[in-house]
This record gives sequence, structure tokens and C-alpha cells, in this order.
Amino acid sequence: MRSQTFVYIFMKTAVLIPCYNEGLTIRKVVSDFKEVLPEADIYVYDNNSTDNTVDEALAAGAIVRTETEQGKGVVVLSMFRDVEADYYLLVDGDDTYPAEAANELMECMQRYHADMVVGDRLSNKTYLAENKRPFHNFGNDLVRKLINRFFHSELHDILSGYRLFSRKFVKNYSSLITGFELETDLVIYSLNYGFRIKEVEIDYRDRPEGSVSKLNTFKDGYRVLKLFFDLYRLYKPLSFFGLISAVFFFLGLVLGMFPIIDYIEYQYVYRVPTAIAAVAMTIISILLFTCGLILDNISKFDKKNFKHILLTYNENQK
Repeated sequence: MRSQTFVYIFMKTAVLIPCYNEGLTIRKVVSDFKEVLPEADIYVYDNNSTDNTVDEALAAGAIVRTETEQGKGVVVLSMFRDVEADYYLLVDGDDTYPAEAANELMECMQRYHADMVVGDRLSNKTYLAENKRPFHNFGNDLVRKLINRFFHSELHDILSGYRLFSRKFVKNYSSLITGFELETDLVIYSLNYGFRIKEVEIDYRDRPEGSVSKLNTFKDGYRVLKLFFDLYRLYKPLSFFGLISAVFFFLGLVLGMFPIIDYIEYQYVYRVPTAIAAVAMTIISILLFTCGLILDNISKFDKKNFKHILLTYNENQK
């Protein structure tokens, strides 16, 4: 109980709600969080809404600011840059996430000294039951499996929009993401740089009738998958280029067998184009593997510098 008192009284909490045309739900979202976290500052960043989002947020008592450059990623980065707090609770303005779970997220962060606590909608199957868009369920599952496989993690919900961050994470996070790929970037960034991630199961509910999702299933799904492979190439270049190198080496090996068989049987190479292709494949394979080695060293140097930045940050916070 003392730990909870410490969190709520001595730690400043900011609730961050990025919004675009959420006039139907934003008043309830703000009111719910004001009730659950009465000491927290609640920020609504409006992203060029054409409905009454701003009026409803002000009426509910939120601190309202505007971000004119379009995109959820842009808005969240503006929030991270502008808002000063110890804990940052990020939630969508569509009333799909339960405000009452905020205490559990905060307790988990304090107990495990986590840098990011994710509201997990998938483990208890509430997202599967509530969400009426089947491709979203498929996309969640695909992205989760890819990240867990290639970044050696065991996370359950990668794309949840309900997250709690430490100040250390927020003030050291940087990204070029502008849209709904944000959640994927947050997770991969954390895994790459060693930030501690924890998950808390929450009950998800679908949007109320009349509220429209801004997420384009196929367009944003493609962007999320593209981001995954871009970040995989950036953060794990040896693995990325090594896999491609292995494919070219295998092709070169297969193609090279035919000229070798010719030479063994006839002491002459009849399949000259095949031999040239095999040599080319092998050279490409070696070049790709070399690129992977060079970029891997750069990546390791980047991680080393980032750890130094975190150490300097921690010293400055004392």
C-alpha cells in the first residue's frame, strides 16, 4: 500500500490522448481517467479534427493542445517532447480501453522497474471477441509472431494503444514514424536498446456505435509490415543480410553443380552462362555477408553509445 501512495502522491503522472475526430467519446475518456487518476494531468492533443473533439475535451477538463502535422506518430512524439512528468500513460480517445486498468499498469511499472507496460488485449481474448474486423486479428497475430521470432521476445500484444512509459523511456525515445506504425516502433525500439517491457491483461471493448476507426486495414497493415523489415534490417543487419546471403549462396551452389558435372564428365564446360551465373551468385552472397558484418559493427557501436547516453541521463536525474 505504501508503494501505491508513493506513486500517486510523489510521482507526477500525465495521461496522453492523441485525437482525431473523437468527439463522440473523448468526454467520457477524459472523465473516466480523471476519476481513476485524480492527481494526473490529462492532455488531449487534437490532430486537425473537423468535429467537436476540442470542445468536448475542454468541457471534460482536459488540457487541450493542437498538433497540425497529421499522423498519430507525429502527435505522440510532440507529447513526449512537450509534456513533463514521471509517468506517461498513453491511450486512444475512442473509449476502447478501460481507465480502471491504469492502476494495474502503474503498479506493474513500479514493481518491476519497467520502462514500458503494455495493456494486453489479446491474452484474455477480449479483443478477439469485441473486434469485428477479422483482418485486424490476423495482422496482430502476424506482427507478434514476426517480432517475437526475430527479436527473441515473448510478448503477447504488440499493437495495443494502451501503454505506460517511464520518463527515462519517453525522454530518450526518437523516431521518424508518423502514422499508426507507432506501436510497432515503440516495441522494437525497446527490444533493441534494452528497455524493460511488461504486460498487463486488460479488457478491450469495441468502439461505440457511430464512432469510426481511422485505421486503414490494408494500407496501415502494409506500413506496419514494411516498418518491421526496415527496423529488422537496421537493428539486426548481420541476421538480415546473412539470410539473403545464404539464399544467394545456395542458388550459386545449385547452379554451379551443372558446370562442375560437365567438367567432370567431359573435361569441358558446356554451360558457360550457368557457370557465370553461379559465380555471380556467389560473389553477391559474399558481398551481402560483408555488408552485414560492417553494418553489425556499426549497430553495436550505436547501442554502446546509447547505453552511455542512458547512463548520463540517469546521472543527471539524480
